[in-house]
Amino acid sequence: MDRTFLPDKSPYLELIKLIRAGRPAALATIIEAEGSTPQVPGATALFAADGLVCGTVGGGSVEARVERLAFGALRKKRSLVRSFDLAHELSEEADGVCGGRLKVLIDADPARHIQAFRDLRRAAKARRAGLLATLIETEKAGRVRKISRAWLARGHRSGALRRAGLAGLEEEIRSVFRRVRPALFGPKSGLCFLDPHLPPPRLLIAGAGHVGRALARLGKFLNFEVVVIDDRVEFANAGRFPEADRILVADIGETLRTFPVSLDTHIVIVTRGHRQDEGALRACIRRRAGYIGMIGSARKVDLVKRRFLERGWGTAAEWARVHTPIGLPIGSKTVEEIAVSIAAELVLVRRKIQGHEPNF
Repeated sequence: MDRTFLPDKSPYLELIKLIRAGRPAALATIIEAEGSTPQVPGATALFAADGLVCGTVGGGSVEARVERLAFGALRKKRSLVRSFDLAHELSEEADGVCGGRLKVLIDADPARHIQAFRDLRRAAKARRAGLLATLIETEKAGRVRKISRAWLARGHRSGALRRAGLAGLEEEIRSVFRRVRPALFGPKSGLCFLDPHLPPPRLLIAGAGHVGRALARLGKFLNFEVVVIDDRVEFANAGRFPEADRILVADIGETLRTFPVSLDTHIVIVTRGHRQDEGALRACIRRRAGYIGMIGSARKVDLVKRRFLERGWGTAAEWARVHTPIGLPIGSKTVEEIAVSIAAELVLVRRKIQGHEPNF
């Protein structure tokens, strides 16, 4: 399963705020999972003295037990690795018994590794991929002698591995980057957990009307980086789009023609009129985006398609990439329902893209 940057939700990034405030905190991370479990390796929860701050390691009784251990770790200033047998653990998500096993690292002093978390934050802001490496020297009964953390950027040099204490793990690191899945390895000195992070997929919403507004909320909830584009400042503003990461008040067509796009870019065209939609589509139909969708009735779509093909604005193959009429067919009528149908289609396409080998 992929791990994505969540700049305003990530326990790693929230931890930096606690460290700045001088508040002790413990970081709990699933480093291994077998069988049916409520969460996957890499799932992380941040605990302060007054309880859970953010994140999760599965909820329910597992998280309650981890929370108690985190409080104990904070009190004793002692980190630990603990295994959980979930043979009789009820899963709220699956509505049944989990039946798997988890191994959780509880770091009682993550402030010692603030530089690694700062490097992660810097990479997140620059939309650069990398991995968080955690070296764990263990003692008896799951006690931890020492924890070391380092952020390893994509395209790192061999010297970076040596400085991070990861010499000899080149093949394992390549495998983690290739598969985009966290992995636990067991070198002689203890354990090594490698957790890859990718920038979040981008959602470009062309049009700041009612559908765009509803979709921005859903897009942020689904962990997209949301960018709204419109040429009307009275519509494209932070008051109407508090969830947006960026709001661009500019010509829609020109912006779609020049804005950086890649396979993880999802373009949704929901402007205020037929001609605006057509112009926006002309600007991006040949771009290398993972998703391009345009709102419109079947009649409108037929008219636009015929004009595109007749005037050479796009080929049949390029038109076939366009999702229009947009959204999954759920019988949507209201603005909110239309936004849900579009969001569902975005998730479907995103998962298909992530099923391919990442372009590292």
